[in-house]
Amino acid sequence: MPALQAKKEPSTVTDHPNIAAETEDEISLLDLLQTIADNLRLLVLGSLLVGLVALGISFAIPPTYTATVKFLPPQQQQSAAASMLASLGGLGGLAGAAAGLKNPADQYIAFLKSNNVQDALIERFKLQDRYETKLKIDTRLMLSGSTRAAAGKDGLITIDIDDKDPQFAADLANAHVDELQKLLARLAVTEAQQRRAFFEKQLTQVKDKMIAAELALRATGISGNVLKSNPASAVAAVAALKAQVTAQEVKLGAMRGYLAETAPDFKLAMNELGSLRRQLSKQEEDEPTGTGQSDYVAKYREFKYHETLFELFAKQFELAKVDESREGAVIQVLDAAQAPERKAKPKKALIAMLATLAAGFVLLLFVFIRQALRSASQDQASAEKLSNLKTAWRKAFSR
Repeated sequence: MPALQAKKEPSTVTDHPNIAAETEDEISLLDLLQTIADNLRLLVLGSLLVGLVALGISFAIPPTYTATVKFLPPQQQQSAAASMLASLGGLGGLAGAAAGLKNPADQYIAFLKSNNVQDALIERFKLQDRYETKLKIDTRLMLSGSTRAAAGKDGLITIDIDDKDPQFAADLANAHVDELQKLLARLAVTEAQQRRAFFEKQLTQVKDKMIAAELALRATGISGNVLKSNPASAVAAVAALKAQVTAQEVKLGAMRGYLAETAPDFKLAMNELGSLRRQLSKQEEDEPTGTGQSDYVAKYREFKYHETLFELFAKQFELAKVDESREGAVIQVLDAAQAPERKAKPKKALIAMLATLAAGFVLLLFVFIRQALRSASQDQASAEKLSNLKTAWRKAFSR
């Protein structure tokens, strides 16, 4: 019996490997805690010292002030005049095709970050001398780094400017709004502005053509009495019909930019154009056949065609100008930037706290590594590996 008991005793350890592993883990944890306790003074005092040094350095950093301006961008709205563009067909679609962005505020933020606005600010405030940069592209980067523009859910756009001079930060923030206002005055951004610019261009072109057609009509030397067989009203109707054909052709040209040719609206527009062309062809067949009469009718019809287009464009141009003026100020400033009274950074307390935590983590890592090396040096196999590692490092650096 004693012999049997002697044989069973050593097997009790091997029969429970988990117990041995748990004991080994417990010892490792205790070793770690012992290491921390042995170096507690270094961990605490070292971290506090680094935090105090960081706090002292933060006092030497020049303070930075942040000036903020808030404004309401132009609002995209559908005017009553826009509904009257239906009589123009595709001309109305062409004039307002670019309107209706998902978030118009993003467009104005892009304008603020454009080279056009930034270059104007650089010249206005002599930023190349202030930032001590030689290239304008570097100045733009410096300006972008100190500028933050964001659009809120309330529809307002906020511009924040960081600078060491509080008054300069406020002036630069307000100047962003001024330069954006100047840029928008040169661009057609809103729906009314787009229509006004479009009809202004068309009106100028049609006016020149109408004057030329009137001069050509007077040059014929034939009075209206030769049109007894084809009254002037009939010729005017042909001219109006020709103007409708032109408007429909422009409509199709505009629709090709955003619709496929198989779309129902595109097919309907094609059918309308075909119908108008057939009507125009039938009206032109009824013109007089005499040489003098035919020449006069052609020039009279050309004059009436351009006159009809001119009246149409002039009316829509005036409506667009009224809508544009109704929109009021392009940019409405809610809160103009003022010289900030408090500095935005550096945040001394935050710097000291982060430096203390970072130093504590680094020192803790250092303590664990140092203790691991000490333990490894006491083990023969680990000491040999360390020796080989040191030799390899020496060879690597000696080359």
